[in-house]
Amino acid sequence: MAYTATCPEVSEVTIGSGLYRPGLFDYYDDMPFEVAAGYAIRATRRPSQTTIVAHGGGYIASGATGSDKMPVLADDELAFYATEGAGEVQTPLAMPKNKYAIGDSIVLRHAKAGELCERFQVLHGYRHNTYIGPMTTYRGEGQCFL
Repeated sequence: MAYTATCPEVSEVTIGSGLYRPGLFDYYDDMPFEVAAGYAIRATRRPSQTTIVAHGGGYIASGATGSDKMPVLADDELAFYATEGAGEVQTPLAMPKNKYAIGDSIVLRHAKAGELCERFQVLHGYRHNTYIGPMTTYRGEGQCFL
């Protein structure tokens, strides 16, 4: 992005998903943006002291499947199970003993912005921890690009 902006033949630079700084952009050393989007899934089962299962959550980014296309857990103490990952129906997570209970929200970040905008009608905006209101996605405006 920085290099392209210096090219005299370039009149416009866009970065699409980069504005939200999704998980894929965590690997760029010179990305100046802060994390700006995420989503929450609800814990629905707790089959053991060290496993919590959340409803849904499997918003895998497009492209060749790999760990870089998985959602990123906001809580570093949680971990996906290698045999499950983030699932469409449920997402089992390894957790420290008794950290989460049924009904708790588990926050994740998407790997690419399209996954949020394709699946949710509204994103809710905050600025400096103050709620600024809903923002309709293209899905919320009745659009579908798939």
